[in-house]
Amino acid sequence: MKWIFATLGLLVLGVIFKLSLLIYAMYVLLGVLLLSRFFSRLWIGQIEARRFCDEDVVEMGASAQSKVAVQNTGRFSIPWVILEDSLPREALLQLPARIKADGGRLALVRLAPGETKVLSYRVQFLMRGYYQLGPLLVETGDVFGLHRRFQILTEPHYVLVLPKVLPLQGYNLASRRPIGEMRLTHRLFEDPTRMSSIRPYHQGDPLNRIHWRATARVGQLQTRTYESSCVSGATFLLDFHSKSFAGAAAVGSAELAVVTVASLANAVFLMGQQIGFVSNGRDAADRIREEGWRVEFLTREDAQQRAGQTAANTRLRPVIVEPGKGEERFTQILAALGRLEHTDGMNFAAMTEEAGAKISRDATVVAVLGGVTPAIAVSLGNLARRGFLVTAVVVSFGMEAVPDWARPPEWAEMLLAQGIDFRVVNSEESILNLCAEAIVR
Repeated sequence: MKWIFATLGLLVLGVIFKLSLLIYAMYVLLGVLLLSRFFSRLWIGQIEARRFCDEDVVEMGASAQSKVAVQNTGRFSIPWVILEDSLPREALLQLPARIKADGGRLALVRLAPGETKVLSYRVQFLMRGYYQLGPLLVETGDVFGLHRRFQILTEPHYVLVLPKVLPLQGYNLASRRPIGEMRLTHRLFEDPTRMSSIRPYHQGDPLNRIHWRATARVGQLQTRTYESSCVSGATFLLDFHSKSFAGAAAVGSAELAVVTVASLANAVFLMGQQIGFVSNGRDAADRIREEGWRVEFLTREDAQQRAGQTAANTRLRPVIVEPGKGEERFTQILAALGRLEHTDGMNFAAMTEEAGAKISRDATVVAVLGGVTPAIAVSLGNLARRGFLVTAVVVSFGMEAVPDWARPPEWAEMLLAQGIDFRVVNSEESILNLCAEAIVR
């Protein structure tokens, strides 16, 4: 538009000073500008696109082929079109990267009448998540570059990447004989009210397990062992508040927490018991349904920014998968973990209050935490005082696997003060030990 105003201004000057050559040149330029503006609008309206993707749900490390077919449906050739398919910028630039794209997401093409061009690339999913492929950003204009038009085409395709599920160490389906009685033990679901025996202290035993009277009598540290919990199954509480995962190891610790929940849920599912899930994170599918993605753009930079824009992640209601048995319930928990995002909304204490009625009383409550604060410790203590059997799993890459129990860390003292049994996870190998179960004939 500024070019047209400038041309009209020069035309007026030519008329005032009777400059016939300038007047003629401005007439020609004004005609070119109007024709360019007309054709750029016409060409952008002739472009249609269709998206094809072969995957909806994949596992970590898998890849999906994405194709976008762009067609000129008009009667005029389009001299140039820039095609760019949008991918989540944060997922591409994060260290370590969550996805990797191979192939042509960006292309400059010419479209004859009725011609179709295909934009094809492959996306490899390196971490769990809910990823948006698209929409397609189309740019065209006149041959002089004076008028450019932009359009968003095709609805995006969403791919759910499930979290990793680690196999249980020492768990063998072949060892489960159909004849004869078996006794199933699982250290994570011990009942601290039912002591079974006393044994010598092992490095890493929590301080609250030491039997001081037996220690004084024998002269060496002795540790209590408990019978397996009589409750059935587990409800997992995952703290996914953004403040719970901070620092250089925030991304790794958050993903480790998700793997921990997925692996423990798998263990309980294989035992044929009920599983449930509660988190104060945000479901990415809910966010997309509420906020949408379609919007009109005025410039290419504006289009790129808004196409990959992430809105404020404030959630004031928890993600809940109610307790139940079977593969379908385990699949629901995996899907919820795959779509889970950090939030700045509901903290852990508010989540336990909000979801208290959804927690099964005949199941162990397993809280998976990125950090322990006084409010979190008190909320777990309140659950224990209400009659729930509570176990905490504290997850962090930077944490020692076996703290010095002579001087327990501050977070451990807070849990011990509330009478909460806990475990430490600082690597995938420690999850294997956490999930290990013994089947005794």
